[in-house]
Amino acid sequence: MASANRNGIHIVFPGDNLAVRKALRSVLDGLKHLELPGEVLSVVEIVVAECLNNVVEHAYADDTQGMIEINARLRENALWFRIVDDGFPMPAETLPDGHPHDLDAMQDDLPEGGFGWFLIRQLTNDLQYVRDEDQNRLTFSISTVEHKPH
Repeated sequence: MASANRNGIHIVFPGDNLAVRKALRSVLDGLKHLELPGEVLSVVEIVVAECLNNVVEHAYADDTQGMIEINARLRENALWFRIVDDGFPMPAETLPDGHPHDLDAMQDDLPEGGFGWFLIRQLTNDLQYVRDEDQNRLTFSISTVEHKPH
């Protein structure tokens, strides 16, 4: 289910890989009317894809079935996102730190995980995670003016 209004979008979809791809396209299509710069939409695509893939891979691991909800609203000079799922909580109910990979390492030596959270942390502001009433709630903002890496 997807809906859009003049300031944002609301999408609810199953927490599986195929639905995530469709939802990501719906997010980008739903934001087109805001006429955001291409750079901002690229950041949105990277961040939302990383977040949704983490939900499917970790929160809904072990074939757990569930839904994902995305809300995005334009407020002042930022897009504010809230992503909610009812899957497994984050370890220790906190966000992973996320570390950049050593680009000099051999591909087979690259560690699993962490780089996505590094990207999310670098490309967003106001990043917060809470576990509330058996739901994971991730919120963040993305500047619509000019992206400035941390």
